[in-house]
Amino acid sequence: MQDADLSPALARCNRCGFCQVACPIFRATGHESGVARGRLALLRALEEGRLEWSQGLEQTLFTCLLCGACTTNCFPAIRTVDLVVDARRRYLDRVGRHRLHRLLFDKLLPYPGRMRLAAKAVALGRDSGLAEVASALGLLRIFGREFARSEKILDRVPRRALRERIRPGVLQGHGSGPRVAYFAGCGPDIMTPESAAASIRALLARSREVAVLANGCCGLPAWSYGDLEAARRLAERNLEVLASSPSFDLLVTDCSSCASFLKRYPDLFEAGAPSHSKAQAMAPRVRDWVEWAFASSLAPRSQRERIVATYHDPCHASRGQGLAREPRALLSSLSAIEYRELPEADWCCGGAGSYAFSHFELARRVLARKMDNLERTGAGVLVTSCPACILQLRYGVRMRRLAVRVCHLAEILSRPA
Repeated sequence: MQDADLSPALARCNRCGFCQVACPIFRATGHESGVARGRLALLRALEEGRLEWSQGLEQTLFTCLLCGACTTNCFPAIRTVDLVVDARRRYLDRVGRHRLHRLLFDKLLPYPGRMRLAAKAVALGRDSGLAEVASALGLLRIFGREFARSEKILDRVPRRALRERIRPGVLQGHGSGPRVAYFAGCGPDIMTPESAAASIRALLARSREVAVLANGCCGLPAWSYGDLEAARRLAERNLEVLASSPSFDLLVTDCSSCASFLKRYPDLFEAGAPSHSKAQAMAPRVRDWVEWAFASSLAPRSQRERIVATYHDPCHASRGQGLAREPRALLSSLSAIEYRELPEADWCCGGAGSYAFSHFELARRVLARKMDNLERTGAGVLVTSCPACILQLRYGVRMRRLAVRVCHLAEILSRPA
């Protein structure tokens, strides 16, 4: 891939520093290199040849959460996330890729069955006390450099993944709504199958039929890492799965990160390429589960107990898709729920996909601010729509020993009567 000239985009930064207020990493560290202004200054130096590409750049380039908060606080609205991802791509091209990441992107993520086996192996290693040994040997670095410590984020790995409970195929729905294809993200499939099952229950209640897809990873982890070629390969595999699936009206996923990235599939391919045409045809039909539930006026028939609930905005929902009003409207419409707004609800929790595993201590510092705000609400239930957020927030709740349940919005809205 030929490098684009980033100078015009970088020149738009007026160095005002308003990004400092919004950046979780800067607020956690106080380091200029960790804020958008500092990262853009680094990219400008690289673009102008005043700085050479080297391994010394890795810390600055890869500690960005890619949460996008800086852009919302930026007067010229510079898309720092895209610039940082492109810089990561250039870094990989010039400095080199980690062999273990190639294994992850090429041999594991495209194959859900292998991902499930890998997750079970991690759980077995942790439960048997072998994780530290394996990590010391480098066998588990694929799950993060700080895995020996960051594995505590995982309270447990469910015994059965979603697609071991509900096999890919067409399920007959009970409603009259559009035909839906359900895209199972890696997180819902492996780590939060209870929320995925709740999502499918709700889809079945309103849809004529639901096709549970045999898709692989959406490609967002590879894209975030800067491996755009791997992201394209994953996207192409999923486009092939969709092409061979029964016809559908909507493509729904209960992972806000997957939904955000699926909507951006056309950006991965050059105009005129076959995959670009397929992505363009698919993207308008993608719906975040929250988006679908709001449009469907979804609400449970009854609530057995009154609860105090609050909501955490995943970055890929609020900033990635503009979905902030919808989940609040759904929660507030339930008579048995007292909804309390979470201060700084759109402040990143530090999960950010695998970020919490590869940057454990830094992610913990970001998470602490979220937990402080959660305690102020007095809520007993913390609701969100991203599995990575769910894992990170559950870890924070355990750390603080809070009597708070963390769950996906689907678990609230599709509970049995």
